[in-house]
Amino acid sequence: MQTFEREAEILKVLGHPVRLKIVAGLMSNSCNVKKIWECLGLPQATVSQHLALLKNKQIIQGRRDGVEVFYQVVCPEARRIVGALFEQSPCQ
Repeated sequence: MQTFEREAEILKVLGHPVRLKIVAGLMSNSCNVKKIWECLGLPQATVSQHLALLKNKQIIQGRRDGVEVFYQVVCPEARRIVGALFEQSPCQ
């Protein structure tokens, strides 16, 4: 029987608007921290805190390229949840 603990944990993490925006943005493209905080219009420290939580919960992963780190979504459950949230309805 499935316990739903992992799914509930992912939903808790994605329940914050900033983290949801970050994951939604990273669904199609990997980005570095500077681009993420510029797009969100938030201080780098705030974005870094959210990224750290997403990494800690294994929803995103960083890949180093020289001095920059590019983040991407690696959690299939998070991809499905965010994909379902922003899926276009045929009636729209």
